[in-house]
Amino acid sequence: MKKMLTGLIGVLLTGILVGYGISWFSQQSQEVTEGIPIVRNEELPAREVQLYFTAPDGTFLIPETVEIPGCDEDRDCISSLLVELIQGSRLKNLPVLPKEAEVLAVQVENDLVRINFSKKLVDFHPGGSLTELLSIYSLANSLSENFPYIRQVQLLIDGEVKQTLKGHARIDQPIYADFGFNNPPAMGTMPEQINHDPAGEQLSIEQLIQDAGSQNND
Repeated sequence: MKKMLTGLIGVLLTGILVGYGISWFSQQSQEVTEGIPIVRNEELPAREVQLYFTAPDGTFLIPETVEIPGCDEDRDCISSLLVELIQGSRLKNLPVLPKEAEVLAVQVENDLVRINFSKKLVDFHPGGSLTELLSIYSLANSLSENFPYIRQVQLLIDGEVKQTLKGHARIDQPIYADFGFNNPPAMGTMPEQINHDPAGEQLSIEQLIQDAGSQNND
């Protein structure tokens, strides 16, 4: 009888200890789980931006609203904005940058943005005073429009400061937005640098490049 009683007590004690152990392990596992941060990869909504491309007559900038991927940091937003500028207009406006242009880096410092382009920006740009001006002020105006705190844009080519974009528009100093380039020029003041095709329509950057190459070959 005593042996049975002793065995029964042992079984009860073992059950209590096992139950306590299971409870303790469960509590520790819950604490560890609660201490691990849960990363939620929720897709950010797309962001609307206003870009400036060259109007069909090739003489001034015209706004165009597009969407860029959602982004947390302005540097990423600016990079996406530049990609859209390089890809060109979706409304049949003329491009402001050659499609071969590559953005190597973007740096934001207070109200200044430094954009480091590869040399392809220069190599594939058709040049010309007005064409170069419209390119650099498209960049400055687009950034200022969408990021109001940005007042200056410094363009670099392969990490270096160049005096001009391609022989005309100076880029050796930071560029400030100038929305005067968004207005059509006065009648009768068409710059000589604007090249038209025989039908009187403004040539695209790609066409200007091809024509320049043909002239050089001649």
